[in-house]
Amino acid sequence: MGVLKRFEQRLEGLVNGTFAKVFKSEVQPVEIAGALQRECDNNATIWNRERTVVPNDFIVELSAGDYERLSPYSGQLGDELAGLVRDYAKQQRYSFMGPIKVHLEKAEDLDTGLYRVRSRTLAASTSQPQPERSQQGGGGYGYPPVAAPPMPAGPPPGAPGRRPAASGPGPVPPGGAPKRHWIEINGTRHQISRPTLVLGRSTEADVRIDDPGVSRRHCEIRTGTPSTIQDLGSTNGIVVDGQHTTRATLRDGSRIVVGSTTIIYRQAEG
Repeated sequence: MGVLKRFEQRLEGLVNGTFAKVFKSEVQPVEIAGALQRECDNNATIWNRERTVVPNDFIVELSAGDYERLSPYSGQLGDELAGLVRDYAKQQRYSFMGPIKVHLEKAEDLDTGLYRVRSRTLAASTSQPQPERSQQGGGGYGYPPVAAPPMPAGPPPGAPGRRPAASGPGPVPPGGAPKRHWIEINGTRHQISRPTLVLGRSTEADVRIDDPGVSRRHCEIRTGTPSTIQDLGSTNGIVVDGQHTTRATLRDGSRIVVGSTTIIYRQAEG
């Protein structure tokens, strides 16, 4: 069972208490949990062969309305989210410089249902944190981000390099750099760092899309030469560049529609 699914089940076990009010918020805790996982992946830094360090101090910025609903339970929710980060790090063999903390903050510039995640690596023995990094999110990806999430910063001095993607970027084609692949959903970029990427409504999907017209495991993008998309037996199927299909070749700029959500596929050299 995946880390996100276990987290969701733990929260469901608290529904009988006053914590059930959390689920009335436009921002769902499982969406924040997924954003924290991505924040770890995007900022994982290799220190040596045995150690890959990820951020341990997280700030989740919420709209005024969502903050008011969630803040009475911020301590319990923060503990649950910190536990999820700890479980995910153990699964990925990540390590931390200090204790894991997740804080909620109010952001006046965010509308209901939108959130931002900022993170930093904060050592237990020092008050000098590394620079913050951030990503934006929102339930069902229905948000207008200010800009695409930043690419990970370079490794710290003395570190041999940044942790490679889960399956690596693939072989370098003759005479050129490897291709980068990503998708954009309402302006937000999701890097494709594995040979396959599953999109769907399930918490087990690589990219979760909170759309009632999307199946739990809706479709799969396969990077290659060329890259393709495959329907996984979804209820409503997929539309690629205006054509309803079960399988299609993808090019840079291809428009994919699943349910009522539009996804732009992107690829570039280097």
